[in-house]
Amino acid sequence: MFVFQVMDLQLSLFPDEPKDNSVRKHKKAKLGRYEKIQRELATTRRDPHQISVDINAEIKPIKTYNFIDLFCGAGGITQGFSQAGFNPVASAEINPIASATHKRNFPNSHHFCGDIKEFQTREWLSQIGSPSVHLVVGGPPCQGFSVAGKRDPNDPRNHLFKEFIRIVSEVRPWYVVMENVPGILTLKKGRIKQTIFEAFEAIGYTNVSVAILESAAYGVPQIRPRTIFIANRFEMQNPYPNPQLLPEQYKPIESAISDLPAYEPIPSINHEWTRHSPEYMERISKVPPGGSLYQTYVDAFKRQYPGKPSMTIKENHGGTHIHPHLNRVISAREMARLQTFPDSFIFEGTMKKAMWQIGNAVPPRLAECIAYALIPCLNAIVTNDRSFVVSEKLFTDVQLTLH
Repeated sequence: MFVFQVMDLQLSLFPDEPKDNSVRKHKKAKLGRYEKIQRELATTRRDPHQISVDINAEIKPIKTYNFIDLFCGAGGITQGFSQAGFNPVASAEINPIASATHKRNFPNSHHFCGDIKEFQTREWLSQIGSPSVHLVVGGPPCQGFSVAGKRDPNDPRNHLFKEFIRIVSEVRPWYVVMENVPGILTLKKGRIKQTIFEAFEAIGYTNVSVAILESAAYGVPQIRPRTIFIANRFEMQNPYPNPQLLPEQYKPIESAISDLPAYEPIPSINHEWTRHSPEYMERISKVPPGGSLYQTYVDAFKRQYPGKPSMTIKENHGGTHIHPHLNRVISAREMARLQTFPDSFIFEGTMKKAMWQIGNAVPPRLAECIAYALIPCLNAIVTNDRSFVVSEKLFTDVQLTLH
């Protein structure tokens, strides 16, 4: 028996009505995207500066490493790096709702809400005593790069990475981590990627690496490949975390959400979803795993595969993908769990705004693994350990400036 509320009923959001879903074929789950590019980056196109780090062994920082999170959104990267023991000293985000979420969950981060072009780095840091910044991390908006959107190569948001570069040049961190969608690597036949490499090199970060990391390989119960650029100014190697799971070991969606109430919302932890009428729930009941409620907008309201990692989650017109077992869309908290946010991480704003923030975030667990991989190199800089050095002269010159 279905339980539902009359208020806030789900309305038809698209012009075409679905055909009978009961006759649709059961689709096969896809556990990988961008696999060809990912394989090439790891083999034939792998740069000489990239190394893999085993993060299964416990790796502890020998000092507190401070970082700035740019284009931080709600704080997926901030959460992950904090879990690994890093200290978020500053952050920047233009969206006021996402900024409110970040401030709520990271009250000690000196947060700037506004246009990144107006972010005056040294002035902002001087307000908190000009602390040392060891890393700059962040993900410039990816709408122009993503294959899920129009992928307009002239979208002005494509060039916000230049502001990221500007801030890096002013802060001069030891390492830089920049996240984006995999589509950035093939945009304009690879010229955008080359431009990013050249921009880093122009400000003294001559060792630049890029790799596609599949979130599910690091324990995230979701298929979510991300492009990760890492660069440093010491001509050292750029560390990436070794995958922890093989595809057949990826965590299924149920491992993250099965204990949440089926049809009872819990607003205090964002366990809310778009309310459905009985008729709408009946239509949802006919959608097979991998199928969509709609014929034309097939990327919206797709039912998740039981026993498999979640499809890439996102907010879509007030709804998300359909629950693998229930006849409703997944809730904001279920989305957050699939992104590996802890239940203590609360999102500000309306349910739809919470879903939007969650869908745009980097999974904290993926960010945490990247942070763990960086610790040996950061420790090496502090201890004058040359294990990760590519250029001995530059490393020695930099060491002189640290003491």
